[in-house]
Amino acid sequence: MNAELLEFTRRALERGVSHDALAEALKQAGWREADIKAALSAFAPIDFPLPVPKPRPYLSAREVFNYALLFTALYVSAWNLGALLFSLIDLRFPDPALSAGNSAGQYLFNAMRGNIAAVVVAFPVFLLMFRSIDAGIAKEPTKRDSRPRKWLTYLTLFVASALLIGDLSVLVYNVLGGDLPVRFVLKIATVAVIAGGAFAYFLWDIRKDER
Repeated sequence: MNAELLEFTRRALERGVSHDALAEALKQAGWREADIKAALSAFAPIDFPLPVPKPRPYLSAREVFNYALLFTALYVSAWNLGALLFSLIDLRFPDPALSAGNSAGQYLFNAMRGNIAAVVVAFPVFLLMFRSIDAGIAKEPTKRDSRPRKWLTYLTLFVASALLIGDLSVLVYNVLGGDLPVRFVLKIATVAVIAGGAFAYFLWDIRKDER
């Protein structure tokens, strides 16, 4: 937030200028709507002789650790769940061009064992951190403005949207080529469900923050 704008807003509120009049004056001066809204929302709309500042988000090492662990566990869980489902699809609908007897099957089983181990470890960590952070936000709603939370949420939205765009592009490419085997369609659906689910949830969460 612009320090000069914040100080001006504080002084104007001290002199009894209304929010609407102050917003209109700032708008005429050329300030952006988002900047005006941010400056006015920095002070609580309560009846008091002086403007009462709202708590401002801060950055702590513990907060960074909590959100980094939460989103890392989410990424590890989602990636390995997708890989596990891919392996199951390959077992159910094997590709004749790639099947090499027992060696291919053994490779798939080893990969699945690693995926299961990662999901069994990472997903409970994600649930534990999610419940802990959610409980903290319920007690102190200002934590919803956490910078690590917003940055990692938007990063997750970007990754999920990139995967969805790539997923749909591959689907359209194969549709145009007339090649749609069952195993391919199932893998496309797997990526769409995992990435689409993450995108929908975090987009809803961001909009809840805005409200």
